[in-house]
Amino acid sequence: MKRFWSILLCMLLVFTMALTGCTSQAPAAPADSDSAAGDKPDEMKNEFKAQITFNGSSTLAPVISAIATDFIEGYTTWNKVDPSFPEQNIAIYVSAGGSGAGVKAVLEDTSDFGMLAREIKTEEKEKIGDAKDFTLGIDALTISINPENPLVKLRDSLTTEEVKKIFAGEYKFWDELDSKLPHKEIVVVIRDLSGGAHEVFQKSVMGETQIRPDAIQSPSMGALVTKVIENKDAIGYASFGMVNQNKGKLIPLKVDGVEPTEENIVNGSYKISRPLIVVKRGELTPEQKAFMDVVTSEKGAKIIEQMGFVPVK
Repeated sequence: MKRFWSILLCMLLVFTMALTGCTSQAPAAPADSDSAAGDKPDEMKNEFKAQITFNGSSTLAPVISAIATDFIEGYTTWNKVDPSFPEQNIAIYVSAGGSGAGVKAVLEDTSDFGMLAREIKTEEKEKIGDAKDFTLGIDALTISINPENPLVKLRDSLTTEEVKKIFAGEYKFWDELDSKLPHKEIVVVIRDLSGGAHEVFQKSVMGETQIRPDAIQSPSMGALVTKVIENKDAIGYASFGMVNQNKGKLIPLKVDGVEPTEENIVNGSYKISRPLIVVKRGELTPEQKAFMDVVTSEKGAKIIEQMGFVPVK
């Protein structure tokens, strides 16, 4: 029964993030603030923090939440992780608001860890100071369309220039891309401007060209994918992991003839890729290290792979 409620709560958390991109913190599993601290000295009781907080990328948030669920179900209380820890319930809080929000949370000390689905900028590292970062995996932004879009039967690849013209609004109707397509308006779906995906796509594809101002901005990667699934005239840069989680519900296109496969993402031939990173200011506390050891372990890598991403090996 405990396992059922733990999984249910985590599923509700990830579902909420996918729909709203909510920035408020919600627990990956229930915590008991009145748990006994065992026979540890009062100093350790005061210093030890039974909860760990993560904020940032909506792409990475469900991954950390899944690893946290497995960690909590395996141990329940901290003393089972390490006998030197007090007997307090483990609580790991994960919230999504975009990669920029993750960096901001670390800078303002409102979260222990920031989650990013892009590289950490040099100026961000300088502001954080003693930054500790962990690259967990690699993701890619796939140019994806609805399976019912007539383009699926006509072509399986777009050039970078064509993608650029679509997202800039130079092509407003599908028949402007190809005369064999119907005269239907192209619905462009993007992440909101605070998301790491927006920065990666702008840098990798758009350059100095701006995305059309009427593009639909989604509060999370899950919301972006949902928009493409629901609209046969939509196109968006869907996360590789989200495409794998929704196989058959949207179709990723090749870019310049290169398919977004794990091999092509790792070797760099697929150009729109990005790292999945967790960052923290300063040294990790013993309890934080215990959890991050699992996140960066083979077990963590397996969960990352199960979620559709490419783990760092």
